[in-house]
Amino acid sequence: MSDTPKDPRRRHSAPVVDGPGKAASRAMLRAVGFTDEDFRKPQVGIASTWSNLTPCNSHIDELARHASDGADAAGGKGVIFNTITISDGIANGTEGMKYSLVSREVIADSIETVAGCEGFDGLVAIGGCDKNMPGCLMGLARLNRPSVFVYGGTILPGKGHTDIVSVFEAMGAHSRGDIDLIELKQIEETAIPGPGSCGGMYTANTMASAIEALGMSLPGSSAQNAVSRDKRQDCEAAGAAVLELLERDLKPSDIMTREAFENAITVVIALGGSTNAVLHLIGMARTIGVALTLEDFTRIGRRVPVVADLRPSGHYMMSELVAIGGIQPLMKTLLDAGLLHGDCLTVTGRTLAENLASVAPYPDDQRIIAALDAPIKAESHLRILHGNLAPEGAVAKITGKEGTRFSGTARVFGSEEEAQARINDGTVVAGDVIVIRYEGPRGGPGMREMLTPTSAIMGRGLGSEVALITDGRFSGGSHGFVVGHVTPEAFDGGPLALVEDGDRITIDAEADTIDVDLPDEELMRRRAAWRQPAPRYTRGVLAKYARLVSSASTGAVTDAESSP
Repeated sequence: MSDTPKDPRRRHSAPVVDGPGKAASRAMLRAVGFTDEDFRKPQVGIASTWSNLTPCNSHIDELARHASDGADAAGGKGVIFNTITISDGIANGTEGMKYSLVSREVIADSIETVAGCEGFDGLVAIGGCDKNMPGCLMGLARLNRPSVFVYGGTILPGKGHTDIVSVFEAMGAHSRGDIDLIELKQIEETAIPGPGSCGGMYTANTMASAIEALGMSLPGSSAQNAVSRDKRQDCEAAGAAVLELLERDLKPSDIMTREAFENAITVVIALGGSTNAVLHLIGMARTIGVALTLEDFTRIGRRVPVVADLRPSGHYMMSELVAIGGIQPLMKTLLDAGLLHGDCLTVTGRTLAENLASVAPYPDDQRIIAALDAPIKAESHLRILHGNLAPEGAVAKITGKEGTRFSGTARVFGSEEEAQARINDGTVVAGDVIVIRYEGPRGGPGMREMLTPTSAIMGRGLGSEVALITDGRFSGGSHGFVVGHVTPEAFDGGPLALVEDGDRITIDAEADTIDVDLPDEELMRRRAAWRQPAPRYTRGVLAKYARLVSSASTGAVTDAESSP
């Protein structure tokens, strides 16, 4: 193959396949289907998170083929490769859950590794479960090549309007004696009817919506059913869109600006989204070089109301929001109210305002999205708390249905398993503040999410009677009076490590404070006696993660910029 004129769209693939000196590279690629013509095309890597271990991702192999076809039809050469996924729904409440947040970093590492090695000019990344979506975005941000993210889509409701959280809460109801094993098994067998991500405004749908608002997905991508013609067309259009982005040399750094992240935060708040969005958006922002902090969520939250009546604290599921138009009409409403930055560029090559110009409003008879002047909650449900228990901040998800203030006595546990056992056996009672510590990014390690204990609390009828605070985090399906991401974490000597059974703890989601009722002198005395526990892992990926990971308040990333 002779040298060809330099194509600016092929700045990464040309060094891999052009000229006589790259005959060996071409020989390898011919064996997987490349032709002479293909070597002259921009290469589009299709990062697939397909796996049959979870319904969230079990259909993504087909979606990846559609994305590759879209790239091919637009004049590129699609090349599909895989990265990992894990299932929170399967691992919750076990030691395996410690790998969940870790997987976000592994996914980002693997996408960067493959694309950097193989010389892809642009990328499509397709994610379906909550960690692989921010993981994909972080990988795309590191590479900073023209890219589009595609959401795998939401699952349909199970029998009786059930979903995965229904199963977790049924487990709690069974432990209380409210339902028998037959009823539990019936819910287990029917709640998950097929492919797609968990059906409420849990972390997967939250992050999909955030990424669309960020401008990194095509309009409508976040609100489509997993198994649908719309989703297949979304994938084909994403593959084609990368070729247009290559023509314009429009990269993630041009799209993932500070204003775009503010748009993402605004949409997450309006939808009543998951606390994990705080962790992931800060992590994604740090990766692209945008200075996003916990305080940004507070600032934006003061002017943005919650208007979506979606699970876990509301009534409806994502598939029902899909049926009335998805998030585009909401974004148009927010834009018209001056709550979004309309001049932000998106992967369409147009601005957000241009994308939304012709979007029709929701049907008049819909009940899922409230009017901005008659919201479900006037300010954000995502509360950033500070106080002597969280000097660097903590994240609460307070919808108001559980109240806005809780004061109770500490019941302290050193792990999720300890707390779960005491919730199930009735040791935890009304008036308790459950403290689960040594579950932070370094102490866990891995910052497990607490869907199992929060679901058990709800199942036992204690949702408004107890609070739970932790240096771990929460599933998007968690609800109740819960506070996570407490920083500094207990393993690093944060004040959470000093709490004892019986201490009085007060959480105030109006003043945004979280405090233990102890004088500074007593906290200093306890600190002098405290000793850091031995690491739970000394080899392998969890040990490496614990050594590298930053604080939850800075996104729990493992690739923070090194000091010179």
